[in-house]
Amino acid sequence: MSMFTIRIPATSANLGPGFDSVGLALQLYVTLECEPADEWNFVLSEQDAPFIPNDKNNLIYKSALFTAAKFKENELPPCQIRMTNDVPIARGLGSSSTAVVGGIELANQLLNLNLTKRQKLLIACEIEGHPDNVAPAIYGGITVSSYDGHNLESVRFSKGLENVTFAAVIPDYHVETEKARAILPTQLPYKDAVYASGMANVLVAALAEQDWQLVGRMMKQDKWHQPYRGELIPDFPKVSEVLNKHKALGYYISGAGPTMIGMFHTSTNFTNLITDLSQYNIDLLQADINGVTAVNSAPLNQ
Repeated sequence: MSMFTIRIPATSANLGPGFDSVGLALQLYVTLECEPADEWNFVLSEQDAPFIPNDKNNLIYKSALFTAAKFKENELPPCQIRMTNDVPIARGLGSSSTAVVGGIELANQLLNLNLTKRQKLLIACEIEGHPDNVAPAIYGGITVSSYDGHNLESVRFSKGLENVTFAAVIPDYHVETEKARAILPTQLPYKDAVYASGMANVLVAALAEQDWQLVGRMMKQDKWHQPYRGELIPDFPKVSEVLNKHKALGYYISGAGPTMIGMFHTSTNFTNLITDLSQYNIDLLQADINGVTAVNSAPLNQ
């Protein structure tokens, strides 16, 4: 086996009312440089070392082993994996999904499985439980997906994404996904659910038509999760006000948060926005349209 490299994009889930269904791949990456070794080992940056295991407890390895087991393989050839991680951990940009998708692709390469993207997504959904982050990490672009534990449907949009830029406003604290889910209500009044569903439907239709003005308006109309998760992200009203001031088309809490994303025309001058939000880390990102990739790979069993 020669060295190979896997690259997985960050993702942003929900886009407002598309709860647990709509996701976006972004040009921010986790890169895995893989080479044969005597035992499994992950070489991590100093920044990531306190949060990510460097052995078989790593979610990448666990996801790879889960994938292998689906094909009656109980072991994986040991590798050293040098991990370069530009995706902030527990910030709502799909850090766990990059690990899951990276692990699936790792098994795909090591065992020469030749998995289709749909096969990868099915395995990812089994691991994650829902498709909103893993689907765009695999397919790239914007995906709209549904998974009930058995049935999987997914649609990808990619046209026109070069015309919009996503300003990720990243606070310096974590929001754990479990806590962000626990704060959600167990049910909504029927009238409220119909309204929330309608906003999600219009969001998807606007994405299909590349009507970015309408997409942005729908991002701000969520009733599924943002009214509740806002309690965990006290910065959201202030950041929303600044994004409005600078003519954002729309804005939303990314995934479980705390990252907040504003969508702008790509031609926007962001200098004053960055100044007004100087207390945050801000990434100006384009959509990734390729999804997970592997290069310079050679399967072990050749």
